Amino acid sequence: MSSASTMKSQAVRHGSRTLPAFDYYDKWLICAVIISCCLGLIMLVSTSGPIAEKRGVSIFYYFWRQIFALGIGGFFALLIVKVESKAISKIGPLIILIVSALLVLVLLPYFSHEVNGSKRWLYFSGWTFQPSELAKLAVVIYLAAFLVRHNKQVRTQSVGLIKVIFVLAILAALLLAEPDFGSSVVLSGTGMGMIFLAGVPLLRFLSAGAGIILMLGIAALVEPYRAARIISFLNPWKDERDTGYQLTNALIALGRGDWLGVGLGNSVQALHFLPEAHTDFVFAVIGEELGTVGAIGIILIFVFIVWRIFRIGVAAEKIGQLFGAYMTYGVSFLIGMQAMVHVGVNLGYLPTKGLPLPFISYASNNLIFILLSIGLVLRVGYETAVHSGFSVAGGKPND
Repeated sequence: MSSASTMKSQAVRHGSRTLPAFDYYDKWLICAVIISCCLGLIMLVSTSGPIAEKRGVSIFYYFWRQIFALGIGGFFALLIVKVESKAISKIGPLIILIVSALLVLVLLPYFSHEVNGSKRWLYFSGWTFQPSELAKLAVVIYLAAFLVRHNKQVRTQSVGLIKVIFVLAILAALLLAEPDFGSSVVLSGTGMGMIFLAGVPLLRFLSAGAGIILMLGIAALVEPYRAARIISFLNPWKDERDTGYQLTNALIALGRGDWLGVGLGNSVQALHFLPEAHTDFVFAVIGEELGTVGAIGIILIFVFIVWRIFRIGVAAEKIGQLFGAYMTYGVSFLIGMQAMVHVGVNLGYLPTKGLPLPFISYASNNLIFILLSIGLVLRVGYETAVHSGFSVAGGKPND
């Protein structure tokens, strides 16, 4: 082996001291994320102009704010990819305490920023921070570390599972108080997915899952507006000008798109007919402008991203890097569930609930923390590749 190759090999083995070899990162995942973010910017230009004009700001107002969020998220991802997973595992309890305090703080009148009756944001000099986005990532980190430390207890004793459910229940209750039912569902689903992959017996897992579904169901039905959404979801055309308004307009958008769409920028539903066309219903506009083919393409991109992330987790688990594996599984559930719920709502398969489409919807806080989670995944993939001598893309990196 040449001296240059030897130096490069040493740089890989001592990645914490020197610049790591790019060959050890999952370039396919990086490319898929970049493509998704670029598609998001294109759709933002196409969908946000009308709402920006209505609010008296530049038609590129949301575009530039999304660019800014991309910069912050990318910066944090580049920082976190240099931090060892072992160090990340130690901050689990601390980050849960911080998130819990922020979720309480957001409910207090002096600190919260209310939008459409929901108190989900903390307001700082013209910028808002949404603690629920940090909460979802915090649960992934905390549970990954917990499942490593108490793996045997979680697998064999009910008390281990109860401890996990207790943490999820507290955070879900704080989210429901905002109210943010969608984030509660994603957080609970992500946590349960991680528990299942940690090896909890099927019967015990199903019992816990049934309990969580029951609690979320009760929470959905006790609030009149949530019950109305469920009823309208079953037949949105019955009250198309009130409770079924969003879904009917989303379905109209998808119907107009047919197979190949009406073309970028030619959406009619985004012209004040479809509420939150640049955030909660961006997939419907994608279906209108890019057609069924474009909508399926977006779904396939998310399937690919989730698969690549899950693949890194499997590789990490094979070499005994359990914290990295569980954390990576959690991120795959986090992104996959958000995308699934967003698409399901837009297609009318799920009750109407506001959740952004990762990487694509205008949602600065969501974008920042999703990119940060991708950085964590890439770090796990790098450490796995260094340990095994093989890149996550398959085969040895080029010497």
